[in-house]
Amino acid sequence: MEIWIYFTLLAAFMQAVRTAGQKKLSGHLNSMATTSVRYVYALPFAWGYLWWLLEYRAVEIPKLNIPFIQYALLGSVAQIIGTACLITAFRYRNFSVATSLAKTEAVQIAIIGATVFSSPLSRWGWVSVIVGVLGVIIVSKVKFNYNDLFKNPGAGFGLASGLGLAITMLLVRESSLALNTDLMVSAAVTLVFMVTVQSVLSLSYVALQNCSQLPLMLKYWRVCTFVGLTSVIGSIGWYTASSYQNTAYVKALGQIEFFITLFITYRIFKESISKMEYLGMFLILLSVFILLLWA
Repeated sequence: MEIWIYFTLLAAFMQAVRTAGQKKLSGHLNSMATTSVRYVYALPFAWGYLWWLLEYRAVEIPKLNIPFIQYALLGSVAQIIGTACLITAFRYRNFSVATSLAKTEAVQIAIIGATVFSSPLSRWGWVSVIVGVLGVIIVSKVKFNYNDLFKNPGAGFGLASGLGLAITMLLVRESSLALNTDLMVSAAVTLVFMVTVQSVLSLSYVALQNCSQLPLMLKYWRVCTFVGLTSVIGSIGWYTASSYQNTAYVKALGQIEFFITLFITYRIFKESISKMEYLGMFLILLSVFILLLWA
């Protein structure tokens, strides 16, 4: 298999694990503090990974150019907004609707990438993305109605989260390619730059908005460290995969995260799987086969 596939599967698995940690943490911290934890506690691991990679690949750290800085700064802000919207969506009624709408990120990446970043998909690529999103929505066991879509604020936060994270991943790819160096190294530099910026921005906001959250970020350091570590490993996967391949294809394959989440849940709690959930899982796997075989 191509290298981007391995990194995408790594990212999908770690994101499924991290989401569980973030959801638990959101019961102790507010939305922005929970978001900040993802970056602040990931920062030492990100710098350590870059240092190791430079030694391992025997490559000098590239010089940062203006296009890289512009893309990376915009991506940093977009990811903070997208993550905060997702965590906020957890707090609203019928959050499953909100989180499912957030998973339209793959479709939004395909549309924005094709129209803004000149990264069109093949016909089978579009089929893979759409089939995968349908599978995710079915697995989520979501029943959309008028109130959910138009009167539930969580739905709006879900869509906003998908948009923010879609823009982030597209800008990650542009940032990495702008460095014109070894792709694994450029992905790591992009990761370190963005996580550093995000740590400063989010921590400053928390300090100004509600400084009482800062001691809590230390009090729950075990869960925070878990979220930070799983976040950075997942980000290494996403950033590296997106540096090697069209971001829409990466996210299309990454939708297998929902399959992994469901599988882990049922293995742990021994719950039965409904026919509709089997259908959703089948569509997710079908989208992956379409992507890998024909797109």
